[in-house]
Amino acid sequence: MRALAWNPELARQEPATLAEINAQLARMDADARVQWALGNLPGAHALSSSFGAQAAVSLHMVTRATPEIPVVLVDTGYLFPETYRFVDELVVRLRLNLKVYQPTVSPAWLEARHGRLWEQGVEGIERYNSLRKGEPMRRALAELGVGTWFAGLRRDQSRSRRAVRALEFRDGRWKVHPIFDWNDRQVFEYLRRHDLPYHPLWHAGYVSIGDWHTTRSLAEAGDAEATRFFGLKRECGLHGLEG
Repeated sequence: MRALAWNPELARQEPATLAEINAQLARMDADARVQWALGNLPGAHALSSSFGAQAAVSLHMVTRATPEIPVVLVDTGYLFPETYRFVDELVVRLRLNLKVYQPTVSPAWLEARHGRLWEQGVEGIERYNSLRKGEPMRRALAELGVGTWFAGLRRDQSRSRRAVRALEFRDGRWKVHPIFDWNDRQVFEYLRRHDLPYHPLWHAGYVSIGDWHTTRSLAEAGDAEATRFFGLKRECGLHGLEG
């Protein structure tokens, strides 16, 4: 990308300018997008990960370019045992600078106050996501002073992500999705090329992996869109997406 093409203040205020930058980023490969973002977007930089099915791609790609970048994991207290072990494996293997953020109250305290929110329809799920995921993530971004946030969202993951772009400005910071246009085949090829693992539950038919109580396998759900939140919702709210 031409150096003169980047004016962050103008890009923040002019949708057409940001669209032009995104068009240029779309013509780059994912590694080049990471390098461009590190060189042109303000720090501090951070990478978030749920350590889900295909998380090793973004973790490897971004930390290879900037090894000390903080990797933010929101631990709701309800992750699968396999997820916690997967986190431990990748932290050692990729030498991750892991920053774990948790809600301010324990799962038991949450349930004493509110009951099993995830069983209380869409409103309960949204309240749960706000308390267990949204608040810790906002706190992480604030405490780490994050100016640029990397995330591994991809357009083909769900209908709610089909409009995801490489770059956006949200809630006072830049957000970068280096692999936004990748498909499952590209993910597979990257993992194989770098000898990286899928989440262990991927091999049991889980295509999207969150908390144990609101995640179902593809066989159980019958449709990829219904594997999270009983088909009532798809997004947890961390990324400002509806659905």
